[in-house]
Amino acid sequence: MAYVSTSGEFSRDQRYIATRITADGRDGYPVEPGRYRLVVSRACPWANRAIIVRRLLGLEDVLSMGVAGPTHDERSWTFDLDPGGRDPVLGIERLQEAFFKRYPDYDKGITVPAIVDVPTGQVVTNDFAQITIDMSLEWTEHHREGAPKLYPPNLRDQIDTINKAVFADVNNGVYRAGFAGSQEAYEKAYHRLFERLDQVSELLSEQRYLVGDTITEADVRLFTTLVRFDAVYNGHFKCNRSKLSEMPVLWAYARDLFQTPGFGDTIDFVHIKRHYYEVHRDINPTGIVPAGPEPAGWLSEHGREELGGRPFGDGTPPPPPKAGEAVAAGHGA
Repeated sequence: MAYVSTSGEFSRDQRYIATRITADGRDGYPVEPGRYRLVVSRACPWANRAIIVRRLLGLEDVLSMGVAGPTHDERSWTFDLDPGGRDPVLGIERLQEAFFKRYPDYDKGITVPAIVDVPTGQVVTNDFAQITIDMSLEWTEHHREGAPKLYPPNLRDQIDTINKAVFADVNNGVYRAGFAGSQEAYEKAYHRLFERLDQVSELLSEQRYLVGDTITEADVRLFTTLVRFDAVYNGHFKCNRSKLSEMPVLWAYARDLFQTPGFGDTIDFVHIKRHYYEVHRDINPTGIVPAGPEPAGWLSEHGREELGGRPFGDGTPPPPPKAGEAVAAGHGA
């Protein structure tokens, strides 16, 4: 959920369900293979983070994934991609059913990603930022052999610092521009966004990844915004100083990640465009979904290997997506 202030500034409601699934079960939800279901939409950048981290760490066999459709109404995400419009594991039509089962008077946003306790059908958490950190720190016993260290102890302070800035000015910044209710609020968000992108671009001109010489949580979080930039944010959210494809360093960096197993193979451009252009009728009243841009450019040579770095550190790339979890043909690059 979100609201626009009297000054026209967009504000995101960040009151998420903070319950955590931990190795010791201190919040009442211990890590258990097969017990929980990660509910996502491929359209959502916040959920896309969880899809990527789950793939990189190899948690597919212990944490099942339900995929909601790309559009929703004011009542929540629906499972219209599944036969009969019901999630085959949870048996529900709408994600809100899992929220209301735990909190009958729940009055905050029904958001993805969310993790649901399968035996009870109750939501456990929708705290998207903590979900991916806990995948790295609490589910380690079930990581695949060769899983990368996405949140290593020696780099956490640097990762946290970058994540904080990128969230405020980029991840959430595009929304602050897109949903601004006044010219002043829009331009403030617009300038913050591109100033931050310029700073990140300068950093990435000298190193392959945001922190250290391997992929970390920070890269996952920036990528899910960059991959949506030209398809959605540049036009739909009026973030139009430059397209991503016109920012050479960031465009090469984003293509490098896109071509890394676990990143680009999670991206569904059809779902992404349908969500933003069909759901946001206040911004796009006709609901017409743009035909472009052509996604093939994501597979062009990026040249980032010259900066060194090892994508997975001492680890290895994840295997291809599991059967039934691959992006539909024609929906990717």
